[in-house]
Amino acid sequence: MSEIAGAEIARSPSFADLVRVFARIGVLSFGGPAGQIALMHRELVEERKWLDEPRFLHALNYCMLLPGPEAMQLATYAGWLLHGVKGGLAAGLLFLLPGAAVLMLLSTVYLVFGHVDLVQGLLFGLKAAVLAVVIEALIKVSRRALKGGQMVMIAIVSFIGIALLKLPFPVIIVAAALAGVALNAMNGNSQPSLNPDPAPVPDWAQPSLSRLASTLALWLALWFGPLLLLHWTLGSGNVFAREASFFSAMAAVTFGGAYAVLSWVAQQAVEVHAWLRPDEMLTGLGLAETTPGPLILVLLFVGFLGGARQSGLDPLLGGIAGGMSFLWIFVGAPYVEKVRGIAWLATALAAVSAAVVGIIANLSLWFALHVLFGTVGQAALGPFELPVPDLASFAPAAAAIALGAGIALLWLHVNMIAVLGLAMMAGICVTLL
Repeated sequence: MSEIAGAEIARSPSFADLVRVFARIGVLSFGGPAGQIALMHRELVEERKWLDEPRFLHALNYCMLLPGPEAMQLATYAGWLLHGVKGGLAAGLLFLLPGAAVLMLLSTVYLVFGHVDLVQGLLFGLKAAVLAVVIEALIKVSRRALKGGQMVMIAIVSFIGIALLKLPFPVIIVAAALAGVALNAMNGNSQPSLNPDPAPVPDWAQPSLSRLASTLALWLALWFGPLLLLHWTLGSGNVFAREASFFSAMAAVTFGGAYAVLSWVAQQAVEVHAWLRPDEMLTGLGLAETTPGPLILVLLFVGFLGGARQSGLDPLLGGIAGGMSFLWIFVGAPYVEKVRGIAWLATALAAVSAAVVGIIANLSLWFALHVLFGTVGQAALGPFELPVPDLASFAPAAAAIALGAGIALLWLHVNMIAVLGLAMMAGICVTLL
């Protein structure tokens, strides 16, 4: 072991300290990716100095290139950097499990008591406020991703593809990446823009072909082994096998964070598989916003309702088994640090980020129509499928709550949890009155 790497490990915490701190982070990780990343920065860089600033930012940049929730990827990366594979597993699971437990409980409450007037009112306000939350996310992502007219055009084409042509999410992501590669060649930026990171790393983080091969073999077996077992024992038509296959495929293409992939999830889970209704997709997102952990935990709610309704088991038992299938998303580890120095890859990923803006815009439109109108139909216009709301089903109370939430979030910058709480109280008042 090199002296530099040894010195780095000597400054690392004990494994017990790592577990304690990441358990704290997992419990307090409210507020979406921005708040979660800020919390980790304060705990790991500012207060305990387990990571220095360049290493933390390098890890964050890398994790933003990966599919999946960047905050959870960052927690896993930090734990892996400090204590290898066991540290990464501990940090990632501790970041995930508190929110998963809370959302499983809330999903159960929804399934059992969702028909009660008080609960219906609470969910009515929550769903209306979620519209404002998604629009806020669209604005933030647009500011970061749309750099120049080419990226704006990619965003527009992506919106048309997913909203009007109903193209699958993976097809749009791959097409955007290829467009980015082509733009890089057209712009003459073929030389790598290396930005080496001088910070020392422990020996287990050094590139190793044998370690890469063994890691790929292990994680691919852990990923596909249970999936194949489900199909073999239950049959490919079983709801648990279909949920596992769907979430497993999605794990490879969830670039851009939860808001990007939710558009595809809503399209598939509601319109194709009928695991839940459009308004329930809004409910699940609202519940996920109120719990700690990554927002992608909304997929637990999706799996829960799908399992409850289509498994043939007791609804609660089927829901719990279905909810656990979202774990396919969280397999992978950060072993390829050097990718950010490759110019053509950076342009491809920038194009993917631009496409994500169009996808989130579609999610905003989908949520707006189903929040503000009780009935939304479809009309064909050539190759396009246009959503057509029934104007007579307009819900003024939902519009008022969504508008109030939007003003509070975008102009007054009120804490999101407080906004959701006030919206739920307003929903209760509307329902009871």
